[in-house]
Amino acid sequence: MQPSHDSVLDDLGRRIAGGEIPPGTVLTLAGLEAEYRVSRTVIREAVRVLESKSMVESKRRVGVTVTSMSRWSALDSTLISWRLDSPARPQQLVALTELRLAVEPAAARLTALRATEETRAEMGRLAQVLQTLGNAGKGDTEEYLAADIAFHNLLLEACGNLMLTALREPVAEMLSGRHNAGLTPAQPVEESLHNHVEAANAIVRGDTEAAEKFVRAYCESILNEVRTLG
Repeated sequence: MQPSHDSVLDDLGRRIAGGEIPPGTVLTLAGLEAEYRVSRTVIREAVRVLESKSMVESKRRVGVTVTSMSRWSALDSTLISWRLDSPARPQQLVALTELRLAVEPAAARLTALRATEETRAEMGRLAQVLQTLGNAGKGDTEEYLAADIAFHNLLLEACGNLMLTALREPVAEMLSGRHNAGLTPAQPVEESLHNHVEAANAIVRGDTEAAEKFVRAYCESILNEVRTLG
């Protein structure tokens, strides 16, 4: 079966994102057409998508050049997914967790201040789901992943700052990437799970300082964990 546009894009994007095709490499449409055995139209469309993420740039009489990583759309969810599915996974997990450490404590403080009563109740409920599943050794299940993503989505949504809320997808990609790679333990780190629950409790009672403290604590715990992967 001939490769589709999506399969060509995913393979090429993953190879670039993971460093197999490093910055500065010059590709040609003809070369890619021959390598993937697809039409020029399919190759052009894949290149167009990569250009939209600033991963490559096309110039007449030069070809398609892989750009410096500093130019890439680093928060693009597809790019993050590609890096998490490549040899660059350890570095990407660390980078995403460092981002979370920088922003989630501030978001938690704002959520504790601004959340509606309904949101506070839902945060508390999700934290209890995580604790119940974690204590049952189900931290590596799809059910735990869904609750974890919902917890962090709600934390970022309820803070009332659209710039912080925009980080939901990168955080969700990190959680999914760890899960899909088999890196999420069946028995969650006790300290991290405890801090999730205490952060939710602080948000429920509107304690801004405690919410920030406990979210920072679990982000630091996760950062220490993912750094060992490198």
